[in-house]
Amino acid sequence: MNKLPERIRIKDIARLADVSVGTVDRVLHGRTGVSETSRKRVEEILKQLDYQPNMYASALASNKKYQFVCLFPQHKEGEYWTDVEAGIKRAVETFSDFHITLSISYYDQYEYASFTNSGKEILAREVDGVLVAPTIPEITSQFIEQLQKKEIPYIFIDSNVPSLRPLAFFGQKSEQSGYFAARMAMMLGEKPKEIVVFRQINEGRLGSNQQENREKGFRKYMQEHFPDCRIVELNLYAKRPDEDEILLQHFFNEHPQINCGITFNSKVYIVGEYLLKHNKKDFKLMGYDLLSRNVYCLKEGAVDFLIAQQPSVQGYSGVESLCNHLIFKKEVKQCNYMPITLLTIENIDFYLDAYKKQI
Repeated sequence: MNKLPERIRIKDIARLADVSVGTVDRVLHGRTGVSETSRKRVEEILKQLDYQPNMYASALASNKKYQFVCLFPQHKEGEYWTDVEAGIKRAVETFSDFHITLSISYYDQYEYASFTNSGKEILAREVDGVLVAPTIPEITSQFIEQLQKKEIPYIFIDSNVPSLRPLAFFGQKSEQSGYFAARMAMMLGEKPKEIVVFRQINEGRLGSNQQENREKGFRKYMQEHFPDCRIVELNLYAKRPDEDEILLQHFFNEHPQINCGITFNSKVYIVGEYLLKHNKKDFKLMGYDLLSRNVYCLKEGAVDFLIAQQPSVQGYSGVESLCNHLIFKKEVKQCNYMPITLLTIENIDFYLDAYKKQI
């Protein structure tokens, strides 16, 4: 092999492989229009030279545009998904030089048909990558199968369905989170004989498999360590919030002896605000996520523990991974678990100060 310059150029590779510069460029960027013989010849030369293309510079020079779409639950401003979207917005700004546009479609997390219909609308468009908050596996898989047929990469945010093989997942390890939460709740309640799980449902359905898996982990811990502790459930109806007060009043009247409870969704403030309103200071309560109303209840003493999971990091990292995969041709780590962070009135402000810098 003739002596090569220190900086390997595409024309050097073309000369060694006895192909055109255009053929080398198509191989480097994974484009069609190259014979199998030519492709193998170029790939062999690349391997011999240990060639590492400057994909960043190449992407900047390209005129290719990338359309990303998110499929997320409907939510109000200030709820959990607001922070996920803040992270996504920051990522789009970071990678704006690479011609990225991103839109968000929403679904009703308590209506499976809503997920299906929003998915069909996405599939009818020309998209390059999708960020998905999965619903139950059976429904999610129908959408994912279509993305796979179209060879569209997809990333799961918040909850995972490993069998559907996403390019990457960002969120907590749900069952482990619930297992941890059970341990903390039993310490908080000083090993109570009864504990209540407050659930958000609609027509018997939980809002996400994330909540279901957290509760599964919770029950696993309880069975292993406190099998005699009675677990009581109180279902609050997601689409009938005007009934919360009556249901909570009835529960506490019927179960005055229960002094410890937990939620696995992001709306622990529903119970916390009730406790504040009725001056119930002896009830121990924990839940998830840093909604402003949750934080208020924590600071006022109605919530004792909150478990945080960095939603803005999930959103940012999801977009970043699509860019790394599609634009920079980098390998993407498949499973990315968020830390299970326990927050109390003593450390909440320090955490919030650091977290706000990420958004």
